[in-house]
Amino acid sequence: MKKIIYLFCLVLSFSFAEAQETYTIDGEILELKTEVDGELDLLWNIIDSKYRYFIRTDDDTIVELKNTEIDGKFQQDYKTLLNELTNDSMSTKRLNLTLFSLKEFIDTYNSTADSSYQSTAVRNTLHFRIGVFGGITNSPFVTNPENLTTPLFGGELEVLDGAQISRHAIFLQAKHVIEQDELQYSTTEFALGYRFRVINKASFSLYGNMKFATLNFSNATILVNNDDVITTEEISDISFDVPFIFGIGADIRITENSFITLAYNELFALFLDNQGNFSQDFAVGYKFNL
Repeated sequence: MKKIIYLFCLVLSFSFAEAQETYTIDGEILELKTEVDGELDLLWNIIDSKYRYFIRTDDDTIVELKNTEIDGKFQQDYKTLLNELTNDSMSTKRLNLTLFSLKEFIDTYNSTADSSYQSTAVRNTLHFRIGVFGGITNSPFVTNPENLTTPLFGGELEVLDGAQISRHAIFLQAKHVIEQDELQYSTTEFALGYRFRVINKASFSLYGNMKFATLNFSNATILVNNDDVITTEEISDISFDVPFIFGIGADIRITENSFITLAYNELFALFLDNQGNFSQDFAVGYKFNL
């Protein structure tokens, strides 16, 4: 088993080494990946938490695509440079400084400049991330007089728009809250929600969550007073709600395709009553790109 793991790690290291090369550009030593290879090459990488893009011409000259800001206005230098490199043969009006937009532009130019060129740009309209998480919760929308916390765990599928990660996302989440002796309540929840990234950097994002539809399968043990005789009763319930539950979270990049996630959920809801306890719903997880 160890040999298989070592072999797998070795293959990964070779793949990573082949995926990027070292270049010296204006005195700066950079590790760059080749995204498009043709009449014009597109090179890029995430450097110091920023996406940086470069064009390599057929004489091996490498120039950076920039969008400098002067007095609060972006100059769109990259469009001017690409107009020069393509002899104004293609419109840059709708060109964005993003990986896929640049890839599509360079790919199209290479196709017109060289009839033997094989196109590599494939539009991917959706981007997926999957993750798992665990934490604690005091179930603030459930009667909990002692404000006790119980463990929770779950998983999530996040769907984002575009090859370059947008601020907007839809997520599907499954969560289970575990029953314990002090608080005899458990639930399995399936939720559909929306996420907006307030901060959307390559290395870090901070976002707000809103669960707008939930399906809960719950079990609870309650005390029943019947003529001064206290008994217990087990209740099972299935409920569908449109509660609009709000929370916040963050993704911290640890590798090119994976993240540590932090979440503070169930802060409040528009259509569920808080039962007297401020939210103590915290979770930590791991998420990766599919």
